[in-house]
Amino acid sequence: MSWVVVPAAGTGARFGAGLPKQYHQLAGRPLIAHALTRLLAHPAIEGAMVALAPGDTHWPTLALRFDKPLLTCVGGADRADSVLAALRVLPDAVADDALVLVHDAARPCIRHADLDRLIDAAQNDPVGALLALPLRDTLKRADAQSRVLSTEPREQLWRAQTPQAFRRSALTRALEQARAGNITITDEAMAMERLGLQPLLVEGGADNIKVTVASDLALAERILAAQRSEELA
Repeated sequence: MSWVVVPAAGTGARFGAGLPKQYHQLAGRPLIAHALTRLLAHPAIEGAMVALAPGDTHWPTLALRFDKPLLTCVGGADRADSVLAALRVLPDAVADDALVLVHDAARPCIRHADLDRLIDAAQNDPVGALLALPLRDTLKRADAQSRVLSTEPREQLWRAQTPQAFRRSALTRALEQARAGNITITDEAMAMERLGLQPLLVEGGADNIKVTVASDLALAERILAAQRSEELA
């Protein structure tokens, strides 16, 4: 069994609205509620720890109810600080070598099949694993005037997704070292890489999108509808 950490202390500045992104409505429910429902419905996930912004007044209004523990803590100024804060206050029953998943609050379409593959791979890997997509588009390097300098090889390049799954103590150590070195960490795998480790890439689904701008909400709603149709078929 694993716990999941959901960093949700961001303000969603790129989203272009006063309401933090994770609380915007998607198909009649807040974005974060969709992500938590998918995660906590998985049989291998025992509970969730959500890292919130100090003084978050939106979370208490959600009235979320699950048959598994849903805990909260105060997050930090950036993603890495929020994840580290959550790792430190996980229940004592979550052992140092327990697998902990970290998932974006703004990825509401994660499939159980992807979670199955990730958890199986991470449990059997000494470092851990993350969902990712191989790059299939042609990549161009540009100059300051947005003119093409070169075409870049795309082989062996992947787009990182979440969840990302690592042992509690190893990820805590990796994030602590990055903080001590004043290094900006954009995902958990990057922190592990800085320890000289090589996380395993597990191919995820193209529909595991991250809602980044307001127009992504319509796409996410179409994906959720398509997934529901598949389940009913």
